[in-house]
Amino acid sequence: MTEQKQQLEQKLWNIADSLRGNMDGNEFKNYILGFIFYKYLSDKMLQFANEILEPDNLKFSEIDTTTETGNEYLLAIKDEALDTLGYFLAPSELFSELNRRGNAEGKSKFILDDLSKVLTNIEQSTMGSESEDDFGNLFEDLDLTSSKLGKSENAKNELIVNVLSHLNEIDFDINNTESDILGDAYEYLIGMFASGAGKKAGEFYTPQQVSKILAKIVTVGKTQLKSVYDPTCGSGSLLLRVAKEVKEVGSFNGQESNPTTYNLCRMNMIMHNVHYKRFDIYNEDTLENPSPSHIDQSFEAIVANPPFSAKWSANPLFLSDDRFSSYGKLAPKSKADFAFVQHMVHQLDNNGTMACVLPHGVLFRGAAEGHIRKFLIEERNYLDAVIGLPANIFYGTSIPTCILVLKKNRPQSAVKENILFIDASQQFEKVKTQNYLRDADIEQIVNTYVERKTIDKYSYVATLNEVKENDYNLNIPRYVDTFEEEEQVDLAEVSKQLKEVDEQSKNTDATIADFCKQLNIETPF
Repeated sequence: MTEQKQQLEQKLWNIADSLRGNMDGNEFKNYILGFIFYKYLSDKMLQFANEILEPDNLKFSEIDTTTETGNEYLLAIKDEALDTLGYFLAPSELFSELNRRGNAEGKSKFILDDLSKVLTNIEQSTMGSESEDDFGNLFEDLDLTSSKLGKSENAKNELIVNVLSHLNEIDFDINNTESDILGDAYEYLIGMFASGAGKKAGEFYTPQQVSKILAKIVTVGKTQLKSVYDPTCGSGSLLLRVAKEVKEVGSFNGQESNPTTYNLCRMNMIMHNVHYKRFDIYNEDTLENPSPSHIDQSFEAIVANPPFSAKWSANPLFLSDDRFSSYGKLAPKSKADFAFVQHMVHQLDNNGTMACVLPHGVLFRGAAEGHIRKFLIEERNYLDAVIGLPANIFYGTSIPTCILVLKKNRPQSAVKENILFIDASQQFEKVKTQNYLRDADIEQIVNTYVERKTIDKYSYVATLNEVKENDYNLNIPRYVDTFEEEEQVDLAEVSKQLKEVDEQSKNTDATIADFCKQLNIETPF
């Protein structure tokens, strides 16, 4: 980690500390990340406007909005900003300006009302423009009236001014195109709060090491992707991770049912420099109400970490839905795991790859799930690999998980007659209470997937006939034999040791009997 990034993360953690006494981690995360996003938008706006004004030897902060010329400049900059950045901020609405006003004359001045108006204005500046859907309600979780910020208005204001002052000291380094310090720190905060807030936060955060495996698998042999999709995209970390594995991604697509996390995802996209025209994130339940803009598309790469064994309606009407109709069965109401798999298969491009994390139960549960599993293998031949992960690598749950890899072009490929099984459940490092996949563990998983080879006690290439003989049960120990033979016991040696112990015992008894005799007391045996 670079020194600059370390310093940034330390400062962000200090800000968290100043809020910590007032609310729990999951709540103050919304404030810190919201203000980071506001500062990022401000810095970006200021840089963009100054570049436009440079030929006229003007600075954005120097524009006089009381004159006609000044307002003409502002209107021209606003038009360009809405097209290029997707939003607009006036000089008086910039983060640095509000921070200056909040600390004027070395005292904490009241800026809460102004701040509230600015955040509303950012969203309203996009009304009627192409970016309207991407910026709408982005700051709705930043409740500046909450009593958790302080009992009085002045107490709330003092806390907010304090947070803005800390953030103002941080250089987001937006001129450095190679640097992604802000985006990385943003993920650092999400990760820290997810680990500290248990299941509630962990639900929308996939540990980086797991993201890395999924991203590497769906990009094998590719340097660019037309599109990537995550039907349960959470904060967007999985989608963004895929982009790190290739030179270019045409479009980022995702759906998220939780409004707070949906906002977080859109912020995360913008802060990782994904242009608003290149991402399409939708806020609804993916199974019950799939995005109208996604449902007729197919995606080249699909990655997902759906909520484990979630409930869904399993409405019989879904049997006529194109996503589920060919299977003849729906996933049970109490376990939507295979419903997510069916949905993703429907959205997968013919030359695409999908990789998703699921609980182990999907490998062997019977009834409708067994039927769907058999259909995917026997009728479609889409299942490419099953990878078993260590237990306790996700925040908030210790259950062991697996990765299913599916491809639609398998029937035409060289590997059409087999399925790869990898048992990576024993390769990890324990860090505090969590198990952690090291870089070497990740590399071994990905290399084994690419090379598709059988490794003793680690992986096995099973023929479709073998899977059929196992009645389409994919439980990994049926294919990867991890049984360790116990060391042979030398009975003659054990007998000899027992005789020695017996002899020692007799000697000890004799010694104790002698002491008892000298003390004129009875022996204890």
